[in-house]
Order: sequence, then C-alpha cells, then structure tokens
Amino acid sequence: MGGRRWLVWVTVVALVGGCGATGSGPGGDDLGRLRQQAHDALTRYDQAVLDAGGAQGFVPVGELTGQLGDWEPANGDNNKQALLAGRVFPATALPTAGQPTGKVVWENGRTQPVPLMSAEEALAQLRAAGGEDCGCVPLEATAARLTTVRIPTTRGPATAPAWEYTLKGTAVRLTRIAVAPSAAIVVTPPAWGPEYPHGGLAIESATGTTTSQRLTVAFTGSPGPGSQPCGVDYSAEAVESVNAVVVIVIEHRHADGEACGDIGARRTATVDLAQPLGERAVLEVQQGMPVALTING
Repeated sequence: MGGRRWLVWVTVVALVGGCGATGSGPGGDDLGRLRQQAHDALTRYDQAVLDAGGAQGFVPVGELTGQLGDWEPANGDNNKQALLAGRVFPATALPTAGQPTGKVVWENGRTQPVPLMSAEEALAQLRAAGGEDCGCVPLEATAARLTTVRIPTTRGPATAPAWEYTLKGTAVRLTRIAVAPSAAIVVTPPAWGPEYPHGGLAIESATGTTTSQRLTVAFTGSPGPGSQPCGVDYSAEAVESVNAVVVIVIEHRHADGEACGDIGARRTATVDLAQPLGERAVLEVQQGMPVALTING
C-alpha cells in the first residue's frame, strides 16, 4: 500500500523507449551513475541480510497487505484512503495464532517453518507501513482469522500464513502476512540521497535457475526494435554481491531525440552472471527492491 517500507522478510516505470533511461548504449552518460547506484543498493541489501542473521529464506516481493472485495460507493473513498494511510485499528481484542509456527510453501514443494505473530501485531505492522495521515475516518477490525495467501517471493510464488480481517461497516476484508519479523528480513533502508534521481529502467520480474549463470529479466519498454523509428533494442548487465544481483537494462535506440508515443510493451533481456544465481535475490536498479523470481527446473 502507500508509504511502503522495506520489509527484509528474512525478508529484505518502467520508462518507455525514447523517454530517457540509461543512454543510447553501453557508453551512455548515465551508465556509470547507475552502476554506482546498483553497488549502493547491494550494500544496503547485504547489510539487511547480515542484520537478519546472514541467511535468506522467505523474502516476499511487493505489498504484504491484501484486499478482498471492492469498497462500496457509499464509503469507498474514505476507506481507500484510510487503508493507504494505515489507519486500521482493532475494535475489540483480536486473536493470537493459537499455534507458535506456520509454514511457507513454494510451488516446487520447498517448505520453511516460520514463527507467527498475533492478529494485533500484524495489524500494527500494517499501520507502520502506511503513508501520511489522511484525515479520514479510521477502519475498525472487528474479527480476524488465520488463513493463507499466495504471494510472490524472491524464490517464486509461495503460499504463506496470513491474517484475514473483518471490518466494521463494509464487506471488504483485509489480509496481512502473519509471519513474525524474526523469520523475515524486514528492512527499512535509508532513503537515496539527492545524487540518485532513481533513473534507469526498473525490471519487473526475472527467470532463471539456481545453477545457471544466465538470467532473463522482463520490463516495460518500446514496442518496436531498434531497427524501426522510435524502436529500441535492449541489453543488460549485472552488478553482483554474495546475496543479490542488481540488473541494469541498457537502451540501444533507433535514434536520439525522436518524438515517440507513450505506448509500452513487455520486453525481455538476458544477462550473464559472474556466478550461478544460487539463493541470491534479484533487485531492480531504481529503488533496489527485490523482484519476483521464477525458478525453472
């Protein structure tokens, strides 16, 4: 939701071709800055893993709060703003998990036992991840039950324990991951300084194997190839550490200064790593955030 914080659980726009990213090729003026930005993102992530005990396990990608159903027109705008601001409070005492641990299950059959937190503790995390106060009427959670949700992670899609909250005055229910922070690297990294304008193309996902040095990344780019007007070809390079890989996508435009539309298309690029991917996370270069990874084989 709004006001995202980095949860290093062992837990730690795309710019359309023709709208500045890494320059017109490998020698683009911005490439050196992006490499430094990638190194700094790796330093932050490596420190987060170290602070969490040195191991990566369950690392969710994206939001840890979910919404089931649509807000009713009568109160939808207020409720939407309240949720974005994290203004959700218990209307009564909410339950504990009733069991000390749960289990994260990946699609390949891999499992990981994880400690669970109470419904009120998870709700407190939801509030902490919210944005600025909206001046709206807060949402009230009247009940909670332990369930599971499917969530993308740095090791592929997984099913994880979550709390499902019933809210006063609406049929919409909220979910929040129930895994305790001790099992998850949840990191709030320092903000980028003014020297980092968050440039570059942000990859959205990656595909590879743990034993291969080849990684394919997906992003939104120009619909056409570089041989066509307004088209772009793409290559990629990786900046690596023992815990993660940051992928920089490099544009090779048909020509600089072309007046092009804003229509984007899904594009991919392949990058060769210095070492097999192993258990490392894949990060995008704009914010240094992990992306969803599909492990083949």
